[in-house]
Amino acid sequence: MSDFEIDDKKVTDEEIFLRLVAKKQNDGLRIVLIGPPGSGKGTQAPIIKEDYSVCHLSTGDLLRAAIEQGTELGKQAKVIIDQGGLVPDETMIGMIKENLQNPECGKGFILDGFPRTVGQAEKLDKMLDDQGQKIDHVFDFFIDDSLLVRRITGRLVHLASGRSYHREFFPPKVDMIDDVTGEPLIQRSDDNPAVLQKRLASFHSNTKPVLSYYKEKNILSVIDASRSATHVSNHIKSIFFNSLHFPSNKFPIVVDKSKILPFIQILQQKQQQSAKL
Repeated sequence: MSDFEIDDKKVTDEEIFLRLVAKKQNDGLRIVLIGPPGSGKGTQAPIIKEDYSVCHLSTGDLLRAAIEQGTELGKQAKVIIDQGGLVPDETMIGMIKENLQNPECGKGFILDGFPRTVGQAEKLDKMLDDQGQKIDHVFDFFIDDSLLVRRITGRLVHLASGRSYHREFFPPKVDMIDDVTGEPLIQRSDDNPAVLQKRLASFHSNTKPVLSYYKEKNILSVIDASRSATHVSNHIKSIFFNSLHFPSNKFPIVVDKSKILPFIQILQQKQQQSAKL
């Protein structure tokens, strides 16, 4: 493999690769999870959070916390909700923006439950752009509705962390007890077939345009959410790897030439194209 010039210094291809990885680490990782209830977002989010040292922003949890804490945005939202209205996009964007200032979000974030419309996606992009940020990955957790009904009717949740389990597919080690904290799990009252059908109908009608929006930006990846949690997690990690995002606990990495060869070839092609201009 040949060397080539960068910043007027001759460096090896492996060094260039590591520089790019380091830049990715410094830039952070910003992710949007899109999927119907029961598709596995709640299982994958904590794994991504731990591996990549990013924060998990579930807009439903943000809204509840803001109301409980009596923040200015929380007060505004409570008035609207009490009147039977929908919280404006600007209020939700404001809550997300506030939480991005937290130190734990310094290396990036996982956004779950937002955006749900193209308008929200555009406003989110505008807010992030104003801060010099952008969404890196959007994951579409695709799964058949019939399987979702089975999944959701057996779903168990640890409210404090958002970790989710399932009586049949992913049971806790001790029945109704969170594996990590030992605290009790609950089953949400709206996790029943009748309520689920309404939620799915709304999700599909609203989300399809959002997926198209992100597909046009070339940042959408479709995940087969019917597979096991381990398979889904490995698929997500492979997508991160291919974009040079590596787990925080595995950086700096040891360069394996056989694994990074595709990246080096791409770099060389780009360098040759630039030389022709």
